[in-house]
Amino acid sequence: MNILILGGAGMMSAGTARDLLSELSPGVARIVAADASADRLAALKAALPDPRLETRTVDVTDEAAIAALLADCDLCINGVPTFAGLQMAIFEACLKAGRAYADYGGMGVYTVKQKAWHARFVDAGVTAVIGLGADPGLSNLICRAAADRLDQITSINLYWTATRLGPPSPVLMPPYSVSTVLAEFANTSQQFINGRLVEVPPQSGAETLDLPAPFGRTTFIHTQHSEPLTVPFAKGIAEKGIQEFTWKLALPAADQSAWIGLVQAGFGDFDTPVTVRADGAPGTKATVKPLDVLSAVIDRNIGAHAGQIPDAEGHELHMAVGRGLKDGKPTTVIVTVLGKPDPLYDGYIDAGTSMNMSIAAQQILKNPLNPGVWAAEEYFDVDAYLAEVRRRKFTVEIETTTREA
Repeated sequence: MNILILGGAGMMSAGTARDLLSELSPGVARIVAADASADRLAALKAALPDPRLETRTVDVTDEAAIAALLADCDLCINGVPTFAGLQMAIFEACLKAGRAYADYGGMGVYTVKQKAWHARFVDAGVTAVIGLGADPGLSNLICRAAADRLDQITSINLYWTATRLGPPSPVLMPPYSVSTVLAEFANTSQQFINGRLVEVPPQSGAETLDLPAPFGRTTFIHTQHSEPLTVPFAKGIAEKGIQEFTWKLALPAADQSAWIGLVQAGFGDFDTPVTVRADGAPGTKATVKPLDVLSAVIDRNIGAHAGQIPDAEGHELHMAVGRGLKDGKPTTVIVTVLGKPDPLYDGYIDAGTSMNMSIAAQQILKNPLNPGVWAAEEYFDVDAYLAEVRRRKFTVEIETTTREA
């Protein structure tokens, strides 16, 4: 397996490289991490001194440079942040090069556009699997696991949450790219309700669930995500009559309040430039993007106060609740994946997202390629995939409850 990771020095991509180079991932011959930041690539190489890892400094807008990298790989992982606006360009470059494509997806910004290219990829004999990480990715697979246990589907409701056990941190740490977090709380989302996609307001749909320890009573809200755009339309799910599919999220309470506060302060519109006073001659001004300013301040704050960030146990929960009929009886299927502290996760920012992309990339390359543009729930064998999730110390539970009609 020769794998190219564009944006390869980013938080999630670096973790994916770590898993691909680990003992959990046999058969990986070579990884090329390509990124615009030479400094981050050097740090990645220092952290992962495996001879199978090569690094390349590249401008991802340079079509010729990307084409040269694609010519020498079996699969390209697109780890460039969604809101950089390059997802379709890299997607199309893989089609032209005839190389398998995968991305972390997440926000649904390009999902419908990518799916519209299905016939082109089929005709070219090229495989693309989109939205591969924890959410989306693993989340899609647990929805499939729930759907496969029902003959008829009324609804599937999908949830993700995380919590930390330990002293509160004085530093706000982004769980993934800053633009993605802001967009989740600032943007409207599409949810599948009464058999069709509808747009709902940001932070709507508050729903409180009593979850097992350490999560406890947790309030979830709708956020922008890709799963509602693919799961209810997938073969094996759509024809079972599904009428509702929703996605809801709950970050750790203090973090969620902080991000919502930043959105309320205006950072939800993070791409529209603002004019500020510049250093230098009196009266000079500079035009900057709010995202660039906020990201720089967050990075500075993390660096300045790194010693004050307390150790904490991170726990996460992915849960799909499917309701419908099995053998003519009302049935509820709850599929959960639980992550908790483990030495295996040392060195990862987000083991769930990083490891799931690694699993997906390997599953794609281990089996005959299926040309087209696919979401995770359409492409993978659920049992084989979840077996790899369990190998990485995540707990997978499937509970089916049937009652008499």
